[in-house]
Amino acid sequence: MSRRVVVVGAGVAGLAAAVEAQRRGARVALHEAAPHAGGRCRSFFDPKLGATLDNGNHLLLSGNLSTMAYLRAISATDTLIGPTQPDYPFFDVTTGDAWTIRMSSGRLPRWIFDAGARVPGTQPADYLPYLPLLWARPGRTIEESVRRKDRVWDLLVRPLLRGMLNADPSGASAALAAGLLRETVAQGGQACRPLIARSGLSHAFVEPALRLLQYGGAEIRLGSRVTGIGLSGTDSAERVSSLAFEGAEPLALAPGDGVVLAVPPDAARRLVPDLSAPDASRAIVTVHFAVDVPEGFQPMTWLVNGTSDWMFAADGRISVTLASADRWLATPHEALAQAAWREAAKALRMPAAPPPPWQVVVEEHATFAAVPAQEGLRAATRTRWRNFTLAGDWTATGLPATIEGAIRSGQKAADALLNPSMER
Repeated sequence: MSRRVVVVGAGVAGLAAAVEAQRRGARVALHEAAPHAGGRCRSFFDPKLGATLDNGNHLLLSGNLSTMAYLRAISATDTLIGPTQPDYPFFDVTTGDAWTIRMSSGRLPRWIFDAGARVPGTQPADYLPYLPLLWARPGRTIEESVRRKDRVWDLLVRPLLRGMLNADPSGASAALAAGLLRETVAQGGQACRPLIARSGLSHAFVEPALRLLQYGGAEIRLGSRVTGIGLSGTDSAERVSSLAFEGAEPLALAPGDGVVLAVPPDAARRLVPDLSAPDASRAIVTVHFAVDVPEGFQPMTWLVNGTSDWMFAADGRISVTLASADRWLATPHEALAQAAWREAAKALRMPAAPPPPWQVVVEEHATFAAVPAQEGLRAATRTRWRNFTLAGDWTATGLPATIEGAIRSGQKAADALLNPSMER
């Protein structure tokens, strides 16, 4: 009989763990406390706008190899869209200037020698001081590692890294930025093509995975909250032997069963004694507008020198993101919508008033805080219990809290349980 793997948490990390475990022949049971799967990577129908919205904008890159492998496994590679070339449109909401960074396809950064492909008003030599960031040391911020403030910083490096890390580079971890850049920018432009979910996050990452798991015989239980973990055995061979559930009978685990815990860090700390996990988070605010996108407008545009950080364009909708948004949590939603639309309207060349119908989505604990002090708190995949692993974008993936990091963590957690050469 095949081994059973119980995955606790049906966010994208848990789904990736379940898909990987099933792919490797395990019997999968998936438990999720919420009434829906997807966690912070999901879509929902909003009656106010009469449309399906994502709970937040997520940028993917063509070099996100774990994500691409996951999408292939669930037959969803066609759910992402983006430019065929590594192009990044920018708009300065203060000056009204617009430009596009056009990276070279290969590893050699030829684009910095092309005045029409780099930041306006910069020279090739202006980019050289940023190379050491690829080998940044742990414990330092991006600003400490670069120590440079110029047009490249203000109009390219800072806005890109702020969006990708959900943290301002003045305090963000240089090591996390380096991990991200080594896997994308250092691999050349074809690893940097920006991609977004064409018809929503659930359509791309959640629904195909659930269908695959169900077809493979997985047991999927939503609204099933784990409240405790039972242990048995000696100190040298201790294992997880049961899981307790809210309002349901405990689940006993056979000696060959394994458990992947793929829940947010605060929930993991409540369940696992003495677990090291990040204890500070950063918010993200997304403002969705029901408005027809002007013909020819790019699916994604980065915004600089304003309140907003980037915006996604889809059929009949514009979604504007405010990254590292803790300072906006007490702001009334109407004021957030008005501020976001003023900036979006400039980029769209549309009237600023009146704003179109809007909806504000706030993820107060969207990501762990990508700062050096929190990086050191991230837990490893393996635990001291031989049949128990951890997954989540907050675990030690070497990346910030991204879809790529979450999926990689789930795949690693399943592999650690099922790879015989890794067993203790």
